[in-house]
Amino acid sequence: MKKKEILYIALVSILAISLLIGFCVETFGLNLGGLSWIGTWVSSPVALLLGLAFALIIGKAFPTFTKTMSKKLLQYSVVGLGFGMTLQSAVASGADGMMITLVSVFGTLGLGWFIGQKLLKVDWQTSYLISSGTAICGGSAIAATGSVIKAKAESMSVALGVVFVLNAIALFIFPPIGHWLDMSQHAFGTWAAIAIHDTSSVVGAGSVYGEEALQVATTVKLTRALWIAVLAVATPFFFSSRLKNQEGAQKKWYQVIPNFIIWFIIAIILNTFLFSQFELGQTITHAISKFAKHMITLSLFFIGAGLTWDTLKAVGIRPLIQGILLWIIISCASLSYVLWIA
Repeated sequence: MKKKEILYIALVSILAISLLIGFCVETFGLNLGGLSWIGTWVSSPVALLLGLAFALIIGKAFPTFTKTMSKKLLQYSVVGLGFGMTLQSAVASGADGMMITLVSVFGTLGLGWFIGQKLLKVDWQTSYLISSGTAICGGSAIAATGSVIKAKAESMSVALGVVFVLNAIALFIFPPIGHWLDMSQHAFGTWAAIAIHDTSSVVGAGSVYGEEALQVATTVKLTRALWIAVLAVATPFFFSSRLKNQEGAQKKWYQVIPNFIIWFIIAIILNTFLFSQFELGQTITHAISKFAKHMITLSLFFIGAGLTWDTLKAVGIRPLIQGILLWIIISCASLSYVLWIA
């Protein structure tokens, strides 16, 4: 076994044990006295930063395991968060963000087309994938629309790289901006769900800001993610002339909705109509949602550990500029809406 793999195992073990201790302290009142810092030092930004540092300085270790964990652990954790919500609160949060979601999705796609293809001359597949990822939910939207337009592997890699880099930056800068502007928990959660691309960084930023921000951010983001189905249906009409000569079957709209979103909704329904009706059920779901929150932090380490210098080099300057400009415009527009209109 290589030294970097041993170091990787040791680092993951330390993070997992620290988060487990933090879960026990928070949920069961475990008293560690002067050693209480052991359960609190690992936050979402710290986990992501450690993953990034490991990948960029030491290199990739267990790439298949890292990729699987970065995806599956996050999805299972989001489902776990559903057990901490009720249908009433979820519907209220989703309804609050519906209008700005509708405007921002189509506005982002239009801006992405103009900036990417008209101004920067980015190839149509890469430009559309970056716009889709920015408009809806990062990597999931890119994967879904990529399958619909049968995107080249290079276009997929570049779009995912752009979104990944900007997601990492967002997790570090959004919470301080929220505190600087004295944003409420609800306002920050809504803003994060709209302005940050991927679900991982949305829930990470929300968890840093507070419990209510996490709940609002998760609900609005996953409600937003359902627009993947709409985009899957509409995309072939946008690019009919370019797609008609391509081979391969396109996925149906219902095939591109991530399964974990459905399970997240089921978890909310079970908590609302079953577990919340008796005290033991409330205790169980409270523990599940708390544990899920800590596992989201661990998943951010795996996400960070998946970034390499090769990914950064593959992005290129023009797609990165498109992603940055789109991100800044959407972030500022949604922030203005949340602060002064909503």
